[in-house]
Amino acid sequence: MTQENQNQANQKQPKKKIIYERTDMPKQPPHIRRRNFKEVAHGYTRELAVQEARRCLQCKKPFCIDGCPVEINIPGFIRCIANEEFTGAIRVLKEKNCLPAVCGRVCPQEEQCEQHCVLGKKGEPVAIGRLERFAAEMEATKEKVELPEIDPPTGRKVAVVGSGPAGVTVAGDLVMRGHDITMYEALHEAGGVLTYGIPEFRLPKRVVRREINYIQKLGVKLITNFVVGKTKSLRKLLDEYDAVFIGTGAGLPWFMNIPGESLNGVYSANEYLTRMNLMGGFKYPRSSTPIKKHMNVATVGGGNVAMDCARTAARLGAEHSYIVYRRSRKELPARLEEVENAEEEGVIFHFLTLPVKLFGDQNGWLKEIECLQMELGEPDKSGRRRPIPIEGSEFRLPMDACVVAIGNSPNPIIPDTTPEIETEKWGNIKADQETGKTSLERVWAGGDIVTGAATVILAMGAGRVAARSMHKYLTGEETW
Repeated sequence: MTQENQNQANQKQPKKKIIYERTDMPKQPPHIRRRNFKEVAHGYTRELAVQEARRCLQCKKPFCIDGCPVEINIPGFIRCIANEEFTGAIRVLKEKNCLPAVCGRVCPQEEQCEQHCVLGKKGEPVAIGRLERFAAEMEATKEKVELPEIDPPTGRKVAVVGSGPAGVTVAGDLVMRGHDITMYEALHEAGGVLTYGIPEFRLPKRVVRREINYIQKLGVKLITNFVVGKTKSLRKLLDEYDAVFIGTGAGLPWFMNIPGESLNGVYSANEYLTRMNLMGGFKYPRSSTPIKKHMNVATVGGGNVAMDCARTAARLGAEHSYIVYRRSRKELPARLEEVENAEEEGVIFHFLTLPVKLFGDQNGWLKEIECLQMELGEPDKSGRRRPIPIEGSEFRLPMDACVVAIGNSPNPIIPDTTPEIETEKWGNIKADQETGKTSLERVWAGGDIVTGAATVILAMGAGRVAARSMHKYLTGEETW
């Protein structure tokens, strides 16, 4: 074709219309969802998903992939949805991500892949997370899930300690490479924080079970009710396996260390959410986990976990569910979507407020919280403005429950029972950022046990890094 003919052909091709507004995703109205634990967002229909996918510009240099910790071929799976090739979409996703239904719901795409979408410069980025969820849900409607081809057996055995996002990623990646994988979980149900930490209305447990079931179909063996460091030491595991990955998470809750925290009605976020999610407390009396009905509940903190607790309290029948946060709304670390959902559901926000003392009644139950008003100073190490108490600003809030959601430390069991493994000041296991290797030979670590409490997708990214390094070691490509 001559240059002149090529130019004429190019002129005849219609220019794609750019749509800057993203397609809305249907969800339950606030006044209805505030009283049930069903999933808030309904997800895209076929028509809505295809409509949203066709907004993607299919950039020659897709910056969105740069923002994905697990390196998903984002334009590839979106192109499949745009062409109504839904099986192809999930196939592309699962090349890099064995938890697409989870990530599509709870990952902060707005801070990662979607932040790099070029449409976001003038409008709204493509709804990558919503499309990922759609592809996973389309797969779930099929009678038989397609399994990828597994590499021939290598004869090498790997123990994965912890079945949260990091552990599941390592297990899924390595079983695909032909290694023999056994995953150990301390609780009676797999999934880690996905199961015990995230409420049903944000991440249904059937979804987590489905994703865990998928890696079991790939060949991963799962052993529950097994506490490595107690049931069996890490050293003994190393006698049985060629390599071990530690992904035990950040399950040690922080408290405020103020007077009155031992009163009845004061919970850590870990206890509160575990009782609801893993133990089915929200179903009481149909479940065997009793939950006291509180009327005025204060959740201290401003992250996603705090939003989960406050929204759970509202659903359990609290007349007033509060967020008590020492900075302003602008500094909230929670996802904007979760903050907006909480506001729609009637959660009341006390900003620039710091609890300093808890008061109880004659029976030892919480009745009041004394707080200080705060003002914001210069930014601290987190980049957010530092809260400063205002002298003489004490006031009290009547409360019969307080949930402390200010963060967690790494699970201490393995570090405490394995003195050979090096840890950081706060108990995090030291692991090389490029490989996941620890100070103990043949042991890798990743996720919250290394970084402290972070996001699901960052834990998965650390799992992918460790799995690559482990595979190289197991196949002799690299020595320790």
